[in-house]
Amino acid sequence: MLDQGAPPHDRTATAPASPGFAARLMRRKPVERLVAEGGQGEGGSLRRSLGLWQLTMISIGATLGTGIFVVLGQAVPKAGPAVTLSFVIAGLTALFSALSYAELAGTIPVSGSSYSYAYATMGELIAWVCGWCLLLEYGVSVAAVAVGWGEYLNELLDGTIGVTIPTALSAPPGDGGIFNLPALIVVLLAMAFLLGGAKESARANTIMVCVKIAALILFCAIGFMGFKSGNYAHFMPLGMAGVSGAAGTLFFSYIGFDAASTAGEEAKDAQRDLPRAIMLSLVIVTALYVLVAAVAVGAKPWRKFNDSEAALAGIMKDVTGQGFWATLLAFCAVIAIASVVLTVLYGQTRILFAMSRDGLVPKIFAKVHPTTGAPRANTVIVSLFCGVLAAAIPLGQLADATSIGTLFAFALVNVAVVVLRRTRPTMNRTFRVPLSPLLPALGFGFCVWMMGSLSSVTWIVFGVWMAVGLVFYFVYGYRRSRLAAGADLAVTAEK
Repeated sequence: MLDQGAPPHDRTATAPASPGFAARLMRRKPVERLVAEGGQGEGGSLRRSLGLWQLTMISIGATLGTGIFVVLGQAVPKAGPAVTLSFVIAGLTALFSALSYAELAGTIPVSGSSYSYAYATMGELIAWVCGWCLLLEYGVSVAAVAVGWGEYLNELLDGTIGVTIPTALSAPPGDGGIFNLPALIVVLLAMAFLLGGAKESARANTIMVCVKIAALILFCAIGFMGFKSGNYAHFMPLGMAGVSGAAGTLFFSYIGFDAASTAGEEAKDAQRDLPRAIMLSLVIVTALYVLVAAVAVGAKPWRKFNDSEAALAGIMKDVTGQGFWATLLAFCAVIAIASVVLTVLYGQTRILFAMSRDGLVPKIFAKVHPTTGAPRANTVIVSLFCGVLAAAIPLGQLADATSIGTLFAFALVNVAVVVLRRTRPTMNRTFRVPLSPLLPALGFGFCVWMMGSLSSVTWIVFGVWMAVGLVFYFVYGYRRSRLAAGADLAVTAEK
């Protein structure tokens, strides 16, 4: 029998306590809630307008061109003719992670990519770490590719009107310049397309992707005429360490399928089309990468690759003895690299959109324009940041920083697949990773191995970046998380 004179607090002694510090850090966002919130932003919603073709083109657009048009000249001196093997290793690593991405994209079709997958499986803190890595991956990748765009623009200008942009205005500090103006310009051009909406941006990207594929096929046809088997006489002059080092640098060339997964809230049938787009694009891109790298090294001795970001145009000129073909390739490369900037910048804005909707970054990143269905403020802020970064930082440092952020995020995705299989085994999955958990474990292991091959400077930069991210989370995100705030309100109501 109840004691009518008992103090009020005795009657509520069994009420649940407010979640503790550790519990808030590990709180997971239900998959059903992630999907239900899909497309919803501040003041408007994203529009579902992308089919399988557009999603595949986004994936190829974000991938194809980065490693071939820009970083090949830096990777060859590290690995020699075995750079083709470096592309295969990087592609194999990407394949394992792509399988995991394909399963999660079909199960959790939302914009946040691996950030959202981690939120549903490993908790808020891990999701934040993953999202912060994605910001490094995408933001720095945009800047890195934009730097290479300026090199090909100079090749095009030199071959057409006989002038080039002065080094002071076409190279960042540390590379003999003051400010890389072309890099800033291409980012601003991509921003202009994105402000028009996802459908319009996808249409422009499709045209640019077709141009870049045609350009690479043309390069292979002409470059093969100068192919010399003797250039492969010493296939692995710098050993396996050189091969793995080059693979680590080249890995950031494979982030395109990750960009496709960020379109989950703008796809017409995300659960069906995203897994297909991811796998199809990876197969096409890897085949073209290996083919072009093999022809390039066969046409030019590996010791003569001198870190030029416009390596393919130089090979075309050497083989033909004419400037026309090099100029034509440079023209195609200008368009091709612009599509990488466009699609990767798109992915960056959609990840921030998802993080903002969860309250972990300011609300302005989730504000959607009611007419275009695009997060305009988000797009402008991210574009200006990436443009300034591209104009001020050398390419090599940018590429390695992108690789380590990408590898870390991919490693977490492989873990997320296994966790979700165990915690939600009956969920509908339109694609399943074969031989799980073996292949996700291999994907995780490859990512960790390639991270270990990167330089100590890259690790220091990564460590500083992560420290800054954790400070931001505990100062801002931890206090404003919508998931944690909702739980606290629920506990208060129960009391």
